[in-house]
Amino acid sequence: MSAARPRPNALVWLLLSVVVIGLDQWSKAWVLSSLPEFQPVPVIDGIWNWYRTYNTGAAFSFLSDAGGWQLWFFTALAVAISALMAKWLWETPRANWRRALPFALVIGGAIGNVIDRQVHGHVVDFIQWYIGSYAWPSFNIADAAIVAGAVGIAVFGLFEGKASKKAG
Repeated sequence: MSAARPRPNALVWLLLSVVVIGLDQWSKAWVLSSLPEFQPVPVIDGIWNWYRTYNTGAAFSFLSDAGGWQLWFFTALAVAISALMAKWLWETPRANWRRALPFALVIGGAIGNVIDRQVHGHVVDFIQWYIGSYAWPSFNIADAAIVAGAVGIAVFGLFEGKASKKAG
């Protein structure tokens, strides 16, 4: 009697996380070596600048003036969330890209920003969108991956929930 072969899980999607981390860190190295601090460099006039800035907090500089403890808090939070999502990847069938892709994006983005926090003591941000005098807070590739992953989790989760209701 042969044992059933376990079905392949989605941990291979962690390769996408590695790509996100690599692109994020490469782009930040370029920013640190090439862009002036706190000075807009137009990319597309009227909507997009390179704008090198730093964030010691979380999204939109939340807790950036908290005195330093937030570095360790956000590092621990990102590592815990990444570990949880890696566990979910382990439990996800490899072919289920709707579940695996968003998890991999969030993990890559979270770890990319953790590297910044541990190496620089802050996150390097450099992409700035604006219209007229209103500028969206600067962000980076890791942030974009986290947002895309979170949207994917919500949207694909919603569709998965509707499919489960129809099946039931």
